[in-house]
Amino acid sequence: MKIALGISGGIAAYKSAEIVRLLQDRGVRVQVVMTRAAQEFVRPLTFAALSGEKVITDLFGSDDQQANVESAIEHIAIAQAIDALLVAPATADVIARFAQGVANDFLTTLYLATTAPVVVAPAMNVNMWNHEATQANLEILRKRGVRIVEPGSGYLACGMVGPGRLAENETIVAAVLEVLGASQDLAGETVLVTAGPTREKIDPVRYLTNRSSGRMGYAIAEAALRRGARVLLVTGPVAIMPPGAAEVARVETAEEMRAAVLKLLPESTVVIKTAAVADYRPKAAAGQKIKRKGPMTLELEPTTDILAELARAKTSQVIVGFAAETENVLENARKKLASKSLDAIVVNDVSREGVGFDTDRNAVTIISHDEVVEVPETSKWEVAQRVLDQVVKLRKRVAVAPKAPA
Repeated sequence: MKIALGISGGIAAYKSAEIVRLLQDRGVRVQVVMTRAAQEFVRPLTFAALSGEKVITDLFGSDDQQANVESAIEHIAIAQAIDALLVAPATADVIARFAQGVANDFLTTLYLATTAPVVVAPAMNVNMWNHEATQANLEILRKRGVRIVEPGSGYLACGMVGPGRLAENETIVAAVLEVLGASQDLAGETVLVTAGPTREKIDPVRYLTNRSSGRMGYAIAEAALRRGARVLLVTGPVAIMPPGAAEVARVETAEEMRAAVLKLLPESTVVIKTAAVADYRPKAAAGQKIKRKGPMTLELEPTTDILAELARAKTSQVIVGFAAETENVLENARKKLASKSLDAIVVNDVSREGVGFDTDRNAVTIISHDEVVEVPETSKWEVAQRVLDQVVKLRKRVAVAPKAPA
């Protein structure tokens, strides 16, 4: 997801740097838009460095424009590209211009041009906040559906005491995540996700692997981050970038994945095993490239069943497995749920065209010991959300389960 962060000219503008970081930690991309007055308090370079994106400072460019900023004349498409607009801090002036429909800079133009949800976090002098004009403008915005994050009370930069101080950064970020539909119901959890395939060496240039792209696991990792979790991602070799805030361990073989997962298990409260781990590996890998001299016979041996080993080693963790099946899908999944002592299993029929491997679409059934949830064909992002919904339910059951007598 991507938001635009509008920064207007107040002393609280320096706090916006921390807001950028907090949003990025939740997996949200941030495009910063600064008014001219805001640039008198904090330089655009600060936000360009933090966000990794150029900062939009005006509708039109200039000959002496800095390399880290952009004019928006070619980039009005941002109005359609963002998932939300946040203005923090929002001065009385910006609030008035929003309310009256004035579009005389890029931020106010963006407000009129976007259909995305808008969140406004005011910050100003106490008398300006209490003025009937400001309150009337705020009421206009509320009636339009703008989310107002009420300012706090306390000592203000002007020396006065009262309401008008920018709300706490975490409060502002929580409001943005709420309008984005990103609940924080996994806050405090540490979610260990495995993703992608493994590779089992045949010789220095060949290996056994499978069609897993890692997209399902990466979607779960990103969704868990947005829902407030710390995410540990153990990934096999894939061609996609992991979520920026995830703690990533890269592995290649099944044995390397096993070692990484068991090492991280004590830190985890939830384990979601989406990785397509090789079931077999060559019993002995050749030290030199095998020359083509006709048929080649490989002697294979089974790899360790990581999921079953995790279930045996767990303490209070919730363990969720994934199963790719081509026949007797639900029957085989229920057998794995029981034999591997899992809390839930997510199964999909990979023989279906257009879902599963090498695509952004999936259709799954989530099976726990007392519930079966069908997720018809949809995006892997949506599947990830439904899986995490079940994880939240399972974690609540763990939290209320009676403790064994000492």
